[in-house]
Amino acid sequence: MHIPLQLALDFVDLSRALTVAELAVPAGVDWLEAGTPLIKSEGLNAVRELRRRFPQHTIVADMKIMDAGRLEVECAAKAGADLVDVLGAASDATIAECVQAGKNYGAKIVVDLISVPDPVARAQQAEALGADYITVHVAIDEQMAGRDPFELLRQVSQAVQIPVGVAGGIHSGTAWQAVAAGASYVIVGGAITKATDPAQATREIRRALDEQAVIPTTLFQRVGPAQILSALNQVSAANLSDALHRGGVLPGIRALTPGLKVAGRALTVRTYPGDWAKPVQAIDQAEPGDVIVVDAGGVGPAIWGELATHSAMQRQVAGVVIYGALRDAGDIAQLRFPAFSSLVMPNAGEPKGFGEIGVPIRIAQVTVETGDWILGDDDGVVVLPQKLAVEYANRAMDVLERENRIREEIKGGRTLGAVVELLRWEKKR
Repeated sequence: MHIPLQLALDFVDLSRALTVAELAVPAGVDWLEAGTPLIKSEGLNAVRELRRRFPQHTIVADMKIMDAGRLEVECAAKAGADLVDVLGAASDATIAECVQAGKNYGAKIVVDLISVPDPVARAQQAEALGADYITVHVAIDEQMAGRDPFELLRQVSQAVQIPVGVAGGIHSGTAWQAVAAGASYVIVGGAITKATDPAQATREIRRALDEQAVIPTTLFQRVGPAQILSALNQVSAANLSDALHRGGVLPGIRALTPGLKVAGRALTVRTYPGDWAKPVQAIDQAEPGDVIVVDAGGVGPAIWGELATHSAMQRQVAGVVIYGALRDAGDIAQLRFPAFSSLVMPNAGEPKGFGEIGVPIRIAQVTVETGDWILGDDDGVVVLPQKLAVEYANRAMDVLERENRIREEIKGGRTLGAVVELLRWEKKR
């Protein structure tokens, strides 16, 4: 049985969408979707251009209709759409109008169950209203929290007779899992549109569907609590800061040794300037893989050196971040221990024992708590609060994946400004 593969072109620039479509269609895409961001940005011209360039392919207009169903279906169908999406959250009247307009203008109606409170019941109601297809859809923002669509897909596909598709972070490792859960068609977005080689990515997903295979991938997967460290090890501090809306940075703290990276949970220390007692005691309390983060007031004398580094390595501490000073920089560099600080100086202070371990600290107005995640590299150090860790580790992966695609387009001979259509998106007021 051939399972249709639908490519969701969720770009905001039509030129980029068409570039990926031209690569992916020969590799095995069956249906081309003008995604909601693309339609909002480019209008129904995106549908017209897809129809013009791919006259033999099924064109989907992801309109996400909530009202004025007849008018919006008419517009999409006249632009060249074969399938038009209406939200399951829309009223019965709107869905019924979409179905009638679809019959009038030769378009099939897809009801998208994204964020519907009772998806199974709504799928049955949509079927009764005359919908042609149902899509089980886990929103991107929900994917970032680690949610997948498969159990819901299984329930919905068993509850209706019309074809049920699925969207929500599908990649070559999960495509066949979607079919096994009842999908009649599979919608893939980022695993193709953000791939360095969209054609190869499409071939792998097509093979997974045709051969009932699981083809592993390190990208495009969304992690849960147990995989946060794995995600952070793949991304950069810059990726994570971008995901955190350009936030999370501990200002003024830099890597002692270029090329070393650290990722792990924070064990926080508050100490007085030059008092190295609590930082050294924290080594004994640290778990393997922890990152010791010290607030020493951002001044000297040094509260960390070679001997503390040897001790930390003995305990398998992942690294140290100091808002203050360290010393023995050459020795620490030779040990290849990830150390980050705001200052380096030769003089140490005295171990007086002032301060606390495991308490919230503030470094240049940024709060760090024990259990938060720390990511440091040549650009500096970013803190990821533990309560946001799953979502923003996934969002950092999304940033990395998007940059990978942009990099390939630049390598193809375009400039960054041209790829992202910079002038077009400048703020006008």
